[in-house]
Amino acid sequence: MTITLNVQADVVDINSDTPQPSDIFLVDTNIWLWQTYSRYSVPNLAQSALSLSSSQDLRRLQRKIAKYLTYIKKASITGAILVYSELMLSELAHVIETTEFKIYQSRNNLAQLTLKEYRNNFPTERSDVVDEVQSVWRQVEQFAVPANLMVNNQVAQSALTRFETQSLDGYDLFIIEAINRAGAGQVRIITDDQDYVTVNNIQVFTANGNAISNARRLNKLLVR
Repeated sequence: MTITLNVQADVVDINSDTPQPSDIFLVDTNIWLWQTYSRYSVPNLAQSALSLSSSQDLRRLQRKIAKYLTYIKKASITGAILVYSELMLSELAHVIETTEFKIYQSRNNLAQLTLKEYRNNFPTERSDVVDEVQSVWRQVEQFAVPANLMVNNQVAQSALTRFETQSLDGYDLFIIEAINRAGAGQVRIITDDQDYVTVNNIQVFTANGNAISNARRLNKLLVR
């Protein structure tokens, strides 16, 4: 089912946009995973871990990943600043552990194995997961600068208020609210997550086709 989005952000299509030296981009978690997590470069493992139904789906994903990695490379070359939030570590670690768990299940035909069993009963696997998370985080730190966002009770309460009107998950609610409170000026985020376009007063740089088509429909597509 196609998702109809209440687009509040200004949406920029990275297929046609050129990064500017003055740009400061917050790079979303999914892009960092594609940039740094080795599993996405191994086709058969990626297809298994991501539950892709066909090699065609895998090729589609790889084309999408290439668009984002090309854009952030251009941004870096042109002198734009790439930013990460320390709050992303928890989501990165969760996604990596879950992905490694699914790969282990598939390789060993252990459909009944639970994540907690995987985490506690297989020390070698646990060590590999820790190594992977640490490697990914080191790469993120090398590519970008930290946003140094603070989360406290006021941020949590405001994030709950956002939850009523903006279609974001818990990770993203905290990041957006913390950025706004930090007074970072115009928020520009590179993401494939179409939920971000429901947030007002930000600019979303994306190749997500549904986000772009909804933005065009509502005259929220920004051409720079």
